[in-house]
Amino acid sequence: MSAKSQEPKEEVALELKGIRKSFGEKKVHQGVSFQLKRGEILGLFGGSGTGKSVVLRSIIGLEQPDEGEIWFGGTDVSKLSEEEMTPVRTRMAYVFQNGALFDSLTVEENLSYPLQEHTKMTESQIKKKVNEMLELIDMVGSNDLLPAELSGGMQKRAGLARAIILDPEVILFDEPTAGLDPVNTKRLIGNILKLKKRGITGIFVTHDIPAAFEIADRIAILYNGKIHVIDSVDEIKKSKDPLVQSFVSGTFED
Repeated sequence: MSAKSQEPKEEVALELKGIRKSFGEKKVHQGVSFQLKRGEILGLFGGSGTGKSVVLRSIIGLEQPDEGEIWFGGTDVSKLSEEEMTPVRTRMAYVFQNGALFDSLTVEENLSYPLQEHTKMTESQIKKKVNEMLELIDMVGSNDLLPAELSGGMQKRAGLARAIILDPEVILFDEPTAGLDPVNTKRLIGNILKLKKRGITGIFVTHDIPAAFEIADRIAILYNGKIHVIDSVDEIKKSKDPLVQSFVSGTFED
């Protein structure tokens, strides 16, 4: 048996095949294809309006591709109905830009909600899990605060905790550092790096190139409706491709 055949095959957690999506006359995706490997974080770059967030929304069923396939857990989830997507969404997490907390619920109630809806955990088990999450995001003792009493950074971190509390198989990060000052950006990145040590799998959509380089294992660049390049962070940094260089240097213009 050759050495090559003995290498373990990397497991694919998620795969997009030929995704096409238009909004009226605007063609956003014109054949987006890539694989997300289990245990990796994939950074997704692209200019404004290139459809980075639409990729995430299509994966979790908030948008319906016009063509193509999205494979997750042995199923093409792009063909599922809203009802059929419900159990799929308990296995994926979507981390929204604004935290997306319920305004009228406390931090503890926000984090408890997915556990109450989707598990058979007891009240004491739920409380323990919530407190573990609050420790993970450096928000111990904030249980009884309402979202309005939190800073923008704390809202995003609480939103992250709620998104991951069901231990999802894939986490979709939609511009999580957008609008944060450098201190809160660093803190949120630190929280995500803690999760990375646990072996999470995710897609990190961002304009924040330094954050992506710190968090991601590979980088994909969405351009003209397709994945222009996908490679390791090191190879992306070394790339001589003018488009890649423009992203790395921060000089890319939409």
